[in-house]
Amino acid sequence: MSNKYLLEEKLPFCKGCGHSLIAMGIDKSLQELNCSPFDVIIVTDIGCHGIVDKCFTTHTIHGLHGRSVALAAGISMSLENPNKKIIVFIGDGGATIGMQHILDAAHNNFNMTVIVHNNMLYGMTGGQQSEFTPLGFKTPTLKEGADHSGYDICEMASSAGANYVSRILTNMEMYKTFTEAITNNGFSLVEVLELCPSYGVKSNPGMKLINIANEAGIPIKLYYNKMREPFKLAVKNAPKPLINEKLFIQPKRNHKLTKPISILISGSAGEGVQTAAELFTQAAIKSGLHATKKSSYPVTVGIGFSSAEIILSPKNILFTGSSCPDFAIVTSNDGLDYSLAILKKAESGQLIIDSSLAIPETKMKILKNGFRSKFTNKFAALFSLAFFLESSEIFPKKVFVEVCSESKLAAKINLEELFELNSVKN
Repeated sequence: MSNKYLLEEKLPFCKGCGHSLIAMGIDKSLQELNCSPFDVIIVTDIGCHGIVDKCFTTHTIHGLHGRSVALAAGISMSLENPNKKIIVFIGDGGATIGMQHILDAAHNNFNMTVIVHNNMLYGMTGGQQSEFTPLGFKTPTLKEGADHSGYDICEMASSAGANYVSRILTNMEMYKTFTEAITNNGFSLVEVLELCPSYGVKSNPGMKLINIANEAGIPIKLYYNKMREPFKLAVKNAPKPLINEKLFIQPKRNHKLTKPISILISGSAGEGVQTAAELFTQAAIKSGLHATKKSSYPVTVGIGFSSAEIILSPKNILFTGSSCPDFAIVTSNDGLDYSLAILKKAESGQLIIDSSLAIPETKMKILKNGFRSKFTNKFAALFSLAFFLESSEIFPKKVFVEVCSESKLAAKINLEELFELNSVKN
C-alpha cells in the first residue's frame, strides 16, 4: 500500500527511527478509514517527531514544546465534529512538560488521539535521560542505566478517564492499534515504545524493545477501550453584549487643548490612583479629547506604588505611556520613589507634589498642595487631578465633577467640597 497522506516516501528522520514507522502507520490507518485529508488535523510540537509536519497532506499545526495536546483540546472543543480526526504527536519530553494537558484532556474526554513517541530519551538534544526512561535503560548521559522507572503515562491517562489507552512496540502492524484509537470517540492515547538509533541503540547494544519493557515492568497491552461520551460544550443562552450603549461617552468639544500632553500621576496602592485616573480620562473624552491610560503597580497590588500615565490629545493617539511626561503629580512617598528617575530626567514641565513630601531633584516647575491633609490619603489622587485641572483649565472642571458624581465615589465623598479647590491652595 503506497502512502496517501504523506508527501514523501523518505521521511526526515534518522535511518531506523521509529518515528518513520509511526508516521507511515498513521497514513495506513487513515487509508483504512478512508478519511479525507481535509478532515484530519495533525498537531505536533517541539521534538524530532515534529519535523514530520511538512510531509503530511492533511491540516498540520506545530506548537510549543509540550503544548500539542492543549492546542488539540481547543480544536476539539471548537469543532465538536466526530468526522474530524484530531491526531496529536508528542514525544516523551513534550509529554512530561505537557503532562497536565494530557490528564485534563483525558479527564474531560476531549475527542482526539494522542500518539506518544516514547524513545525513552531526549533524542533532539543529545540523548539525555527523560522522565519516561525505564529502569535499567542507558543513555549517553546515564551510562550506568536508570535506577528507577519513569512515569507510566498509560496508567495515568487511564486513571484520568481516557476512553482508549494502549501501549505498543514499533512494528509494521501499528496501524491496527491507531485505527482502533482513532475510531473510538473521545480521548484516546497510544504510547509507542521505540529505540532512538542515534543514542538508544548505541547505548544499549543488542537490547530488544520487548526485553526493555519486560525488565522495567512496563506491560505492552490494551489498558482501556470504553465508549464514554466525548466532551461537549454546554449550550448556553447568548450572553448580553459587552458593549452597553448606556456606557457610551457623548463628547462635547469644549476643551482648550491644541496639542497632545502627557500626565504622570503617582501615589500609593489602595489610594485610588487608578480610579482617579480613569475618571479623569472619561471626563477628558466627554470634553471631546482622545485619551489613553497606562497603569503600573507591583504584583502585590495592595502595597507599594500605584502609577498611571495619561495621554490627552485633540487628535488620535497611537501609543500609551510617556517616558517624559509634561506634567507629573505625586501624592505619596511610594509614588515619589517610583517616579524619581523620571523626574530627574525631565528637562521641562510641571511637578505637582503633596506638601508633606520632600522636593526631588528636577528641572520641572514645582507646585505644592496639601492633598493628603485636606482629603486624606484615600482621595489624595482624585483631589490632585482636580487641582491640576483647575490650574491648567484643559477642559471644564464641571465635566470632571459630572463624571465623578455618576461613579461609585459619589456616595463616599462630598464632591462639592472636593472641587472647592481655591480654599486649599498653598
